[in-house]
Amino acid sequence: MEIWINPACSKCRSAVKLLDEEGADYTVRRYLEEPPTAQELREVLGRLGLEPWDITRAQEPDAKELGLKDWPRQPAERDRWIEALAAHPRLIQRPIITADDGTASVARSDEAVRDALARRG
Repeated sequence: MEIWINPACSKCRSAVKLLDEEGADYTVRRYLEEPPTAQELREVLGRLGLEPWDITRAQEPDAKELGLKDWPRQPAERDRWIEALAAHPRLIQRPIITADDGTASVARSDEAVRDALARRG
């Protein structure tokens, strides 16, 4: 199990705290310091069952600078969105937990963290 976090984010800190309380075996990836590649994002999106625009923090300054609100949200634009997330990791919704069973979740609530814990191998 891996969790992508921004330590400055309260939701990330809460998720890590819950994982610790539950004695979970996991690794932390500070995704702003070690940004995911476009390929890693494709893999995580597949595990999430989501599109890149579904995990984009649209209110971030980078999103406004790129004009993301005007980008089409359609399959033909998927790679463009993924490349933007890879180049600007602050745009990635957090925390993301990749569970041992091959799934992933955007774990912004205790319930989502517990759900990922339930999917341990």
